[in-house]
Amino acid sequence: MTGKRRFVDEILPAIRNSKILRIRAGTQPHRFIGIWAVVVEGRVFVRSWSLKPRSWYRTFLEEPHGAIRVADRQFLVRAVPTRSERLKDAIDRAYLEKYNTPASITYAEGLVGAKSRATTTELVPL
Repeated sequence: MTGKRRFVDEILPAIRNSKILRIRAGTQPHRFIGIWAVVVEGRVFVRSWSLKPRSWYRTFLEEPHGAIRVADRQFLVRAVPTRSERLKDAIDRAYLEKYNTPASITYAEGLVGAKSRATTTELVPL
């Protein structure tokens, strides 16, 4: 039996230390967009601020494959919904700690609210 795939060690610090993660949801060709991401327990998590019909989050619901760009490298990913309340609590804390500037805190507080918390998604490398 094999375990869940993880990002190579040098990528996690780059995601942890960067304020923006470049992401492309789905397999259709289109541009990468910037979103906020956190690393918790050696795993990469993202949340949606908006639930618009054409959002990256809704695209992942329909087609859970996509890509991220980190440190000038591209990685294919699979989006996996997160169900664990314990893990979601840790992700809340990570968002509030990472995005704590006066300009960011309002958005970070929104990302730990019920609507965004329900979109918690792990990005697993393919």
